[in-house]
Amino acid sequence: MLFEKMEKYDYEQVVFCQDEASGLKAIIAIHDTTLGPALGGCRMWPYATEEEALEDVLRLARGMTYKNSAAGLNLGGGKTVIIGDPKKDKSEALFRALGRYVESLNGRYIIAEDVGTTVQDMDYMHEETKHVTGVSESFGSSGNPSPLTARGIYASMKRTAKEVFGSDSLVGKKVAVQGVGNVAFALCEMLFQEGAELVVTDINQEAVERAVEKFQATAVEPDEIYQVEADIFAPCALGGILNDDTIPQLKVKAVCGSANNQLLDIKRHGEMLHERGILYAPDYIVNAGGVINVADELNTYNAERAKQKIDEIYEQIGKVYEISAREGIIPAEAADHMAEERIATMKQVHSTFFARS
Repeated sequence: MLFEKMEKYDYEQVVFCQDEASGLKAIIAIHDTTLGPALGGCRMWPYATEEEALEDVLRLARGMTYKNSAAGLNLGGGKTVIIGDPKKDKSEALFRALGRYVESLNGRYIIAEDVGTTVQDMDYMHEETKHVTGVSESFGSSGNPSPLTARGIYASMKRTAKEVFGSDSLVGKKVAVQGVGNVAFALCEMLFQEGAELVVTDINQEAVERAVEKFQATAVEPDEIYQVEADIFAPCALGGILNDDTIPQLKVKAVCGSANNQLLDIKRHGEMLHERGILYAPDYIVNAGGVINVADELNTYNAERAKQKIDEIYEQIGKVYEISAREGIIPAEAADHMAEERIATMKQVHSTFFARS
């Protein structure tokens, strides 16, 4: 059964990690290393079953291959999930045990922060492996990646606005933001400073109140965000939220947000959005700012260089729309084509053997 899953999308390696002393139960998935070592975050979540954790890590690892390729990075795609509650199951021992597993892969996989993990967790792993990014600034890291992830989303939203409205100005545009965590809060600040009107929701009431106070945002209940009449819908929370139930409710011209895997079914729901005249900005292009930033840490971190690379997302999302229009396919498929073409080209380049000293 596992090999069938791996063969379907050509995964290279899946590593199951168990440490009785610390209680670690984790899975590392490496999807594709054509472009370079696999880079992807570590997610800690109280999965109901081991099968659910496996499905998630495989899906996320493949997504990182496409994200890293489309972002022009010389990195492949991988991911880690830890089965556990991040609020009560964390320990130094657990993350150091995971760090040793990462080190055993000899650089094939580079781990980073993701949902349920923090800079402190990366620091613990850094005690055991050098193949980790997103550690404390004292170790030469870039620090909190949220503002730079938001910078890429902001660039994507401006280019999406240009595609839909003829101008990339967001002044006076109403943006409905689903989820106002660290990344989305930074995005809201940029939008507010430009003069956009914000409508926000989150299951965390404190996060909503903070956005209302700081950005004069209008708050709505979580299930009401889909019916908000706005220019742009920005999903910045859970995946799979664009589906048969929610798409018919939308009253927007574009979707552009940070959440991963927003389309429950890429083909079906991407086409549903297209039929309704709603432009979809593919999520892994939009939210690539974070991985672009941490990737720069692998080459002696330079903040200005990282920002310049993140700002290029504006052109990348524009290329996606150009491919979509030229080939008559939905933007999600256009993004995949762009990522796959780069990987295919590099596979041909790498087919030429040369001796390594």
